[in-house]
Amino acid sequence: MSDLAIVAEKLDAVDELAGRRAEFVLDDVVYLDGNSLGALPAVVPGRVEDVVRRQWGELRIRSWEESGWWTAPERIGDRIAPLVGAAPGQVVVGDSTSVNVFKALVGAVRMAGEGRDEILVDATTFPTDGYIAESAARMTGRTLRPVAPADVPGALGECTAAVLLNHVDYRTGRLHDLPGLTAAVHEAGAVAVWDLCHSAGALPVGLDGHGVDLAVGCTYKYLNGGPGSPAYLYVRRELQDRFDSPLPGWNSHAEPFGMRTGYEPAPGALRGRVGTPDILSMLALEAALEVWDGVSVEAVRAKSLALTDFFLECVAAYVPAGRVECVTPVAHEERGSQIALRCDDAGDVMKRLIEQGVVGDFRAPDVLRFGFTPLYVGFADAERAARVLARTLG
Repeated sequence: MSDLAIVAEKLDAVDELAGRRAEFVLDDVVYLDGNSLGALPAVVPGRVEDVVRRQWGELRIRSWEESGWWTAPERIGDRIAPLVGAAPGQVVVGDSTSVNVFKALVGAVRMAGEGRDEILVDATTFPTDGYIAESAARMTGRTLRPVAPADVPGALGECTAAVLLNHVDYRTGRLHDLPGLTAAVHEAGAVAVWDLCHSAGALPVGLDGHGVDLAVGCTYKYLNGGPGSPAYLYVRRELQDRFDSPLPGWNSHAEPFGMRTGYEPAPGALRGRVGTPDILSMLALEAALEVWDGVSVEAVRAKSLALTDFFLECVAAYVPAGRVECVTPVAHEERGSQIALRCDDAGDVMKRLIEQGVVGDFRAPDVLRFGFTPLYVGFADAERAARVLARTLG
């Protein structure tokens, strides 16, 4: 056994989160792709069976009330809220991330008011966010300007209506300065919208504490909600009465069963709802969130940094010099919960890693991406992944 393998054993032995691994359905594979799709929490299959067989199969329409289906979007939102640093009543679950980006960005422009004719968007953003931002700009008669997150403060001005940013860069794992950038946006009189897909469940976000206006995120990555699980929308309490959703569905009406021809928005975050909730996937998500009971995001962040530090140490020790280049920032304050390594033949390398039981993913043209989910990834996993990588590149 190598020295680093011994170190990994010792670190796993004192890891306060190590016991959480048993709450997931896992095998001998080193699963480092939880930043794309989280592992299955063991409680979910039984809960989904109950939803299908009893709640739907036996209670049928009664489950909207008796099983709490109707209130699921805000109830599950309140379970997510502490994971992103929000008080209850500000997060609603439903629709996809893309749909929620649209709601949030158009709502932000409407709140900014007339005379502000420009939207800034993260130039390094996940493509869909850029597509949605471009469409939102056309629909609201604004100009869209892509800007690197670090350059946002200098690009802000009296004409800025809203700014859409990613908390963590999906390719490199770079963590952007949410507190500082939000403050700069506010100083310019604009509205800040954050995409939390690669940070929620991996590190503290502090939405309330940093005065974020609107935020969106998916639930199938670090929150382990399952493939295509519904996303969420955060609307800061002070702005809820001003939030004018561009998708005013019947579920966000103040009297949804009044069937009125005129629209009157529901109070609070409920106006972020649109249509009938997707109950099966939503209740699977609710069950999945039980793995967070008794877990602090701060403990998750501490382990995440320790894991990624250790993985980089193992890569440096095992992988031939010059074979890979780390594009993820070394500084903790600039790092999410993944490590991205640049490698000329990255696509082929990842295929061979997966064949050998180390699952990460490939991002064109040359990035190997390894996501570290602290609830079920251990230090022995990190050491094994680096050792297999070195063998594959050798």
